[in-house]
Amino acid sequence: MKKQKWIALLLVCIMIVLTACSGGTSSKNESKNGSKSSGENPAATRGNELVIRVAGDPQNWDPIDTFLLAWSTVATSVFEGLVSRSLDLEIQPGLAESWEYIDDKTIVFKLRQGVTFHNGEPFNAEAVKFTFDRLLGEEGQKGPQYSNYTSIDNVEVTGDYEVTMHLNAIDPVLLTKLSGYGAVIVPPKYIQEQGAENFDMKPVGTGPFKMTDYQRDKQVVIERYDDYWNKDAIKLDKVTFKVIPETATALAELQTGNIDIMTRLEVSQAATAEGTDFIELKDVSTPTAYSIRFDTAQKPVDDVRVRQAINYAIDKETIVKEILGGYGNLISSFQSNLSFGYNKDLEPYPYDPEKAKKLLAEAKVPEGTTLEFFIPGTDGTFKEIAQAVAFYLEEVGLKVSINSVENTTFQSELIPQGKAGQMYKNGWGGWTLDFDNTAYLMYHEGEFWNPSYKNEKVEQLLAAERATINNEERQKIFKELTEVLYEDAAEVNLYSEVEIYAVNKRIKDFQPPHDGRFRFEGVTVE
Repeated sequence: MKKQKWIALLLVCIMIVLTACSGGTSSKNESKNGSKSSGENPAATRGNELVIRVAGDPQNWDPIDTFLLAWSTVATSVFEGLVSRSLDLEIQPGLAESWEYIDDKTIVFKLRQGVTFHNGEPFNAEAVKFTFDRLLGEEGQKGPQYSNYTSIDNVEVTGDYEVTMHLNAIDPVLLTKLSGYGAVIVPPKYIQEQGAENFDMKPVGTGPFKMTDYQRDKQVVIERYDDYWNKDAIKLDKVTFKVIPETATALAELQTGNIDIMTRLEVSQAATAEGTDFIELKDVSTPTAYSIRFDTAQKPVDDVRVRQAINYAIDKETIVKEILGGYGNLISSFQSNLSFGYNKDLEPYPYDPEKAKKLLAEAKVPEGTTLEFFIPGTDGTFKEIAQAVAFYLEEVGLKVSINSVENTTFQSELIPQGKAGQMYKNGWGGWTLDFDNTAYLMYHEGEFWNPSYKNEKVEQLLAAERATINNEERQKIFKELTEVLYEDAAEVNLYSEVEIYAVNKRIKDFQPPHDGRFRFEGVTVE
């Protein structure tokens, strides 16, 4: 117990030193002791509108051309799909009031009537067919969304407000994919008359808000669409998303009342934000998971005993507590507990350095063996975690060389080419909230993100879960899959992300989204 306390103290020291070396993230307005400020709420006179800080700009708005959370953070209020997700992540009717599987490869959607696009154009079955013809056609095949929807053979108009979707393969995750990103419904007449390039900068959807101003890398303004089919649910007149990459700048803007909601507040900023009278913190679990992935083609981590030993050697619980301030959930597989397929009966590897030493001895790994550990240079929090991991592995006789590299090179070249050392940081958004997407891209042989891992049993289970739309059966397959992956220790699963929002108290009934996609139904301001 004394040793664990000493380790926790050491991790705190590492965090302090790294923060000082990096120049820190605090603003000049921060109060280190978290004391309460005084005075009136500076945003009180803003009126019936919100200003929200976002960290990045998606650069374009055409739904077939993006795969960024920065897009859906804003565009979820502008576009709608056939189905949608509630704030509690349940699949619910969207522009389709209902749907029915005729067989495993045929779905009939009954469409909502009385819906119009923001330009007044009617929404109907022809708009749905146009959307999917575009997504699956020559134009859509140039974009990143196409590969998500290749199970759709075609969409047939079977009534003014009815379409039949014909599939060329069973796709158990199709409905969840239809609730986001590329498959939102777009206006045929507007795109045909104005062109795709104009649509990309001035998007038109059927959502509760219409986009009225877009200044790239500066701000996006959306205003309430008065003819929205569910307009009584929307109380706000206007929402402005300000693009502010620097967290210190964003915090200063929050404290001076220039923004109402700050996304992605850093743990080190939490006490300062909470110390401001008119600010409150809200945190929410997200589907984003983080792990340390092994390149199983490289020695000595090609030996499962070494991979298991490293899992036992790292105290994940202390890392989450001391470095993340508790804002993280321990995970036993590479997914959050929000994901369909999460195995709640599987406990994360416990911290057991003696067992780690025994496994390393059995694998005949010489003491002092050095492991190359690659991380992206922009992630300050993970840099602290990497330092902690190096400390833990040194305790069991391994040395770690941490390589901080440019993020694009790291993601696009080093990982897929197997040049990111024996270990590297792995983060994954899990946007479908179903383990299928993550598991297939991470563990199926030959995938872009999987340079070396191969397990025949995993291949069989991945194929099996994709062969049925019976979720009870799929849940059983995922349970077995997670157990196989756990024993094979393809990675050290660390935590799923908990995101912190700093919110001006004048905002009422705002619920931070688990998936980063803002929804404003019922939100009001004082």
